[in-house]
Amino acid sequence: MKPYILSILVSLLCLVSSPSTFALEGETVEEIRAVQLYSQDALIEMINNNTHLDKVVADRCQLVQDIEARADVLKIPAYQFLWGDMLAWGVCVDAAPSRGIGYMEDAANQGLPAALEQLGRYYAKGTLVQQDKNRAVVYLREAAALNNLNAQIRLVELFFEGYGSPYDYQDAYHWLHHSVTDNKAQHDKIANYLARLEKLMHPKAVREAKRPSNS
Repeated sequence: MKPYILSILVSLLCLVSSPSTFALEGETVEEIRAVQLYSQDALIEMINNNTHLDKVVADRCQLVQDIEARADVLKIPAYQFLWGDMLAWGVCVDAAPSRGIGYMEDAANQGLPAALEQLGRYYAKGTLVQQDKNRAVVYLREAAALNNLNAQIRLVELFFEGYGSPYDYQDAYHWLHHSVTDNKAQHDKIANYLARLEKLMHPKAVREAKRPSNS
């Protein structure tokens, strides 16, 4: 095994608990404790709240090697997404958008809703990648089926633009009709989208879509 791979694996198994010395520009040298790796649940929560990159920066980029190892060696979806986002936008590392998108795709292929939603959003808008709204529909529909509310909303917006299949309207209506949000603006948007979808659907399909999932 190559020495640098061994070093990365060891760092995953043995977290440094002793104080480390860091000096930032404009500061005196001070003792701070090494940052602990994020749990899978904590990282997913940060991703869903879009605070994951801010957290990496706030932790003074101490976990870059550990994040890379968990994405590249252990292939943990949430860490693949985090590492991909860091590469895509040059957070604590040199920007490498193509590699970043690749890691996001790896996370999406493992079914991480946030990765599916972000790739769908990127293809819908042409962010980093060439705009491809038909491809965006594919990613967003998968994320929507996994209860990602942002994906559900964006998917319906693409339906209104003429993309996707009318056969998916019933599922989209069902997801939005049973969605829960404490965001007033988002709640009003959903109500508006449901009303617009109803005009595109057969009344029977609307009735079916309103039924609870377990009925």
